[in-house]
Amino acid sequence: MSLAGKLSIEIRVHATATKWFNLLTTQLHHVQNLTDAVHETNLHHGEDWHHNESIKQWTSSIDGNATKYHESIESTDEANKTITYKIFGEDFEHKFKVLKLIFQGIHNDEGGDIIKWIIEYEIKSEEFDPPFGFLQFVYKASKDVDANLLKA
Repeated sequence: MSLAGKLSIEIRVHATATKWFNLLTTQLHHVQNLTDAVHETNLHHGEDWHHNESIKQWTSSIDGNATKYHESIESTDEANKTITYKIFGEDFEHKFKVLKLIFQGIHNDEGGDIIKWIIEYEIKSEEFDPPFGFLQFVYKASKDVDANLLKA
């Protein structure tokens, strides 16, 4: 079994890719209000939710459990509507050497833009599974957020 890999999912959304990108780059702290999959967030380190050196703490429902972890922004590419997050600490550090979450908003001329999530990971040993539960959480949260973005 490989200890490193990628999981990805593409979701056709009702809100535009631009609206999604703007939410994640300027209003990330509101995500906890848009989905029940996120229980709590707070700024753990730094003064700004969207600065690369800031660290946020999240508590989310993953695999049926309240899971705590930290997140920081590794890079943002406005032209390609792409954001790379580093996920670490708390409930993930014993399983993963590397855990990255990559968002990409994709405009679709045929209607219904697409958001793509990629999870890049390296597990510490073969006793741990790839982060399928984290991917499921991202999918559920995305569906909830999209429904709420339509109302806004």
